[in-house]
Amino acid sequence: MKYGMNTLLFEARFTDKSAEKFPKYSKIGFDGVEIALQERGDINTSFIKDKLSENGLVCGSLCALVGEGTDLRGPDKAVIQAGKDYIRDLVDVAVELGAEVIVGPLYSAVGRANMVEPAQRKKEWETVKSGLKEVCSYAEDKGIYLALEPLNRFETDFINICSDAMKMIDEIGSDILKIHLDTFHMHIEEKSSADAIRAAGDLMYMLHTSENDRGAPGTGQVHWKEVAQAVKDTGYDRWVVIESFTPEVEIIAKAASIWRQTEKDGWALAEKGLKFVKGLFGE
Repeated sequence: MKYGMNTLLFEARFTDKSAEKFPKYSKIGFDGVEIALQERGDINTSFIKDKLSENGLVCGSLCALVGEGTDLRGPDKAVIQAGKDYIRDLVDVAVELGAEVIVGPLYSAVGRANMVEPAQRKKEWETVKSGLKEVCSYAEDKGIYLALEPLNRFETDFINICSDAMKMIDEIGSDILKIHLDTFHMHIEEKSSADAIRAAGDLMYMLHTSENDRGAPGTGQVHWKEVAQAVKDTGYDRWVVIESFTPEVEIIAKAASIWRQTEKDGWALAEKGLKFVKGLFGE
């Protein structure tokens, strides 16, 4: 198993300056980072890769930050095209950084949650499917995987549970399209997080760990023993990434409704969380 930290814990926008934190990630014991990238031009990939290497780290994955202007659901062709361009840019960055997978809600802007008529939902489903087929073809040529993340009902109305993601993957039929599961979202939406992990099976290419309050893994109500057993049952041996937040990053705190500290600060959260997940899943 390899262990990473999502960079949103410390900054809403990852830039070259963010590399100043790499020595601390390494000292705590992370194997790598999951970079949440808003735009390709925000970083010099050669510089970031060198700085990661200097600190014994790698970029294991890129986290997509899909917004209103880059949404495969639309509402118009320009937004859909921007969404496809954004994912293609992430694929190129992944190649340059040596990351193997792009994760997140690639299908829709975070926060887009509305009650829509069945006919409109079907139309949006087909629109997203068409867009994902295009970017999957691009990713296939580059050897990069795309992993769809189901989100809770307050952050999306589109793909909330593992079976939703599996349906989309089945209909698209691309070997590079996988599933990204997150203990926080599963704790809200799935009847059983463990059953969802087993259902995903070999399709699961990313596991995010976060507590029910978005704090350090192991400090709340998530059924960790059941999660760990399901992970063991599937033979999953890829990245386990902590994705937790604090009020210190105001933009992310507002988006994720983080109104209070769960730990002293972000570094305390990272250190406590890493110690727990390593003990849970093993070195």
